[in-house]
Amino acid sequence: MTLLTLGDAIPDDFFDGARARILDLQRDNGAIPWYDGGVIDPWNHTEAAMGLTVIGEIEHARRAFRYLSETQLSDGSWWGQLGSAVPFDDDHQYTGGDEGAGKPIRDTNFTAYIATGAWHHYLVTRDRQWLVDIWPHVEAAIGFVVAHQTAHGDVRWAANDPHTPEDDALVTGCSSIYKSLECAIHIARELGHPTREWSAARVRLGEALREKPHRFDRTWEPKDRYSMDWYYPVLSGAVTGEAARKRIAAKWDIFVEEGKGCRCVLDQPWVTVAESAELVMALLVAGERKRAEELLSWQHQWRAECGAYWMGFQFDQNVAWPAERPAWTAAAVILATDAVTGTTPASRLFAERTLSEAAE
Repeated sequence: MTLLTLGDAIPDDFFDGARARILDLQRDNGAIPWYDGGVIDPWNHTEAAMGLTVIGEIEHARRAFRYLSETQLSDGSWWGQLGSAVPFDDDHQYTGGDEGAGKPIRDTNFTAYIATGAWHHYLVTRDRQWLVDIWPHVEAAIGFVVAHQTAHGDVRWAANDPHTPEDDALVTGCSSIYKSLECAIHIARELGHPTREWSAARVRLGEALREKPHRFDRTWEPKDRYSMDWYYPVLSGAVTGEAARKRIAAKWDIFVEEGKGCRCVLDQPWVTVAESAELVMALLVAGERKRAEELLSWQHQWRAECGAYWMGFQFDQNVAWPAERPAWTAAAVILATDAVTGTTPASRLFAERTLSEAAE
């Protein structure tokens, strides 16, 4: 186990395997699929781009952002899956295809995440012209998301398309949107654009996450068996301070397996590296640094021989499962390590809430 703390230098070769894995998966057009033969979705693609930014692969990260720019739909959204699972024509329009190949979903959380990735990239590079160039895509994406916010503050999980008729909201998705709104407001302020509408939307969304649990999971089974529903309101900064610490403590013994990591779901003996890395960052936001450092140290045992990280570990059978090394998993560990050590200028972004909730 490698215990890293604030101020520690990350060994030069520490992420060689993770770096190689993401770069090996990235296609010539900049797209980064989940894993070999996997689909591309805008959220996990952006997560991988942020991992590349942290480890200094700036041009590869920018290729990933260019891919987002080139595949954005006219309303500011993206299809939820791009690539092998869903057929598209040359204009990125869904064309149908074999049964089971996928559904054309315009997910609000997936759409919002470009703002998080863009602000993170700018914090590292301080390239203002790059930020100016990507701004129209961020503005269009956040416009799409805010248009799907209800009067109660929650954000509909996806556009009302034929395959997504459910008028409902997700705790994890809305929490991630809350963080993306934070980053979008930072970008707008940096470039001198108004932020009042987005700030007000973020306030309403935060209130919904903290005070209106009835607005989530109204039309489907509750998602509270997933660990992300537990820690994402803390990771995003929607829940902070003592409330965040109480939330983490309430389900720690349910979701965390000592010496291994965070379960994906409470009823399976399966820890996943990405969820564990995200929980590391949520612990930092909650002020639980010592626990965050320890949890991060457990994750390095789940490396494959090549140095990339397995998706997860089934500890009853004592096997890595599934036998995949996703790009987003490698990126999540990179981001968590940066947040713990404070290596890059973007490290604080996932270690604390960087914007108050006052509407302006």
